Amino acid sequence: MTGDQRDNEAGHGPARRRLRGFGLHLVGYFVVMAGLVAVNLAAAPGTPWFIWPMVGWGGILAFHAAYAMGLFSEGGGPS
Repeated sequence: MTGDQRDNEAGHGPARRRLRGFGLHLVGYFVVMAGLVAVNLAAAPGTPWFIWPMVGWGGILAFHAAYAMGLFSEGGGPS
């Protein structure tokens, strides 16, 4: 029996999927934000407009983190 099979039998499969999805979302966030900061500093260094998408997407990322931790499940805790 492999580790993945044991995790799925123990009920950890959905939690691993949520965590993996959050990790991909987090990596995408940092890659895009680094690009936006670079574009902002090259195009208009006096106007820090990159903050608006950073805050907006960061809020969505916070909800995704709460979902990945299982805070929106029936029991209110990790599942």
